[in-house]
Amino acid sequence: MHIKGKAHRILLIIAILFIGTAAKVNAQVVWENYRNEVYDYLARMAQKGLIQFDDVIKPLSRTYIAKSLQELSQHPDQLSSVEKKELQFYLQEFYNELDTTLITHSTTSFFTKDEGKRWRAFNIRSKDFLLNGDPILQGGRDYNNVKNYTHQSIGIDIWGYIGKHIGFQLSANDITENRGMTDSFPYKQPQTGFVLLTDTGTNHHSINYSELRASISYSWKNGSISLGQDYLLWGYGLNGRMVMSDKAPAYPYFRLDYQPFTWLKFQYTHAWLSSDVVDSSRTYGYGNTIYGGHRILYVPKFMAAHTITFKPIKTLDLSLGESIVYSDHLDIGYLIPVMFFKIYDNLTSNNNNNAGGNGQFFFQASSRNMLKKTHLYSTLFIDEIRITKVFSKSENRNQLGFNIGASVTDVFIPYLTLNAEYTRVNPFVYRNLNPAQNYTNHNYYIGDWMGNNFDRIILSANYTPVAKLKCLLRYQYIRKGGPGTLDQQYNQGFNTPSYLTPFLFDYQFSQQEIYLHFSYQWVHNLYMSAYFSTTSQNNKVSGLTTTSPALGVSISYGL
Repeated sequence: MHIKGKAHRILLIIAILFIGTAAKVNAQVVWENYRNEVYDYLARMAQKGLIQFDDVIKPLSRTYIAKSLQELSQHPDQLSSVEKKELQFYLQEFYNELDTTLITHSTTSFFTKDEGKRWRAFNIRSKDFLLNGDPILQGGRDYNNVKNYTHQSIGIDIWGYIGKHIGFQLSANDITENRGMTDSFPYKQPQTGFVLLTDTGTNHHSINYSELRASISYSWKNGSISLGQDYLLWGYGLNGRMVMSDKAPAYPYFRLDYQPFTWLKFQYTHAWLSSDVVDSSRTYGYGNTIYGGHRILYVPKFMAAHTITFKPIKTLDLSLGESIVYSDHLDIGYLIPVMFFKIYDNLTSNNNNNAGGNGQFFFQASSRNMLKKTHLYSTLFIDEIRITKVFSKSENRNQLGFNIGASVTDVFIPYLTLNAEYTRVNPFVYRNLNPAQNYTNHNYYIGDWMGNNFDRIILSANYTPVAKLKCLLRYQYIRKGGPGTLDQQYNQGFNTPSYLTPFLFDYQFSQQEIYLHFSYQWVHNLYMSAYFSTTSQNNKVSGLTTTSPALGVSISYGL
């Protein structure tokens, strides 16, 4: 049963119930930007078996990251000189989460270093309050054989704690690019998509968009709840994530994290997405002609997802998750964190495809240091499957994707990591007969940036010759088929040979890329980076082969 008027109240009741279980405070929660290099640093330390680091879902809290760094500091004899320097660097960044001394007086500072010797634009601290702030500044230029373009951004990043329970944060970034194209990163590129705010429409397009992240959180001994807007990443991948990635713009959410035991975690999210589908039945006129004279309303779109992760042995993590994308109005059933979404959807829709939502299941296995200094992982994403027809060429509807990857660190020399990964996503994954229920936000895939009907092989090497200097060399090979039609998607597999669509049907292109990237974090959050890439694409439709070199340099403060 759908009860629109009570749905928001149910959400509030859920939050109050979990707050009421807060018998003991663990620490406040501020979600650390998933782009911070500390994630890769700690993941590699876990790969070496020095710590346990649970990062299947990002972002993680600053407190959790700080405790992981603190745990690592107990093993100085097992760290190289470069790793020790980076550890001290990151400990300075997370000093506020590690300092347990009692603050007896208020301190306020501007454009100077805080107690952890980390420079900040401002730092305000008292016994029951902490506020930190930094600017976001970026400038860069890219060169390629089509158009050169510049990009710059300005913004602010603030975060802090109130009392012993509450954390908050706000990161707002205004970005301008001068480029020769108006599209917002097609599927051929992994960069995060955006909502276009302005476009000059001249020969040299100047486009403007914003990135906004914000949240307020309440935490207790072994869990937290958050209301916010951010990216939510799920699983592992070298240049893309199949289940949840950062391809789509950030979206508002309610998030619950709960860990009753060291070997068991539960995570739930309810998100408000953008369908970009106009609801003509609710659109109405203003009674004037300003800007077309109509109020435009879009079809409401939502996503609920939950994951349980358990650790049967120290070196192995197994994760099982379910999500559903639904539309039209908020549904109470999907606000229940432990609900079985698929069964609930079948019941409330009378098992009618035209009345239900778009559900998915996903699984992941991850092993760190089971083989010495090695990370092995594999992800399975199921959009639709017929178990009894899995191996039937004429009747299967196996709309799923999977990846398998391996990483080995300290190969030949310290801090050299070699990686390999294969990803395949079958035709029609992420897509639904109802466009308002596609697995997208603002028409960008929530999952892998390549969409469906493709596979990808990646071989890469990461090396850190000196502290904070990150070097990446990557080879990538992609094959991409066509999107197909809804008739092909929903009529295939019913003994209708004309609709059979094998993997890589309507073959579009194959593509090889060599990518070299350097990044140096001079001081906290001040990055200088450069990249070079060359991409060769064989268009299977036109028969043409093109080669596109590219070069870029940038400097940024903030992430």
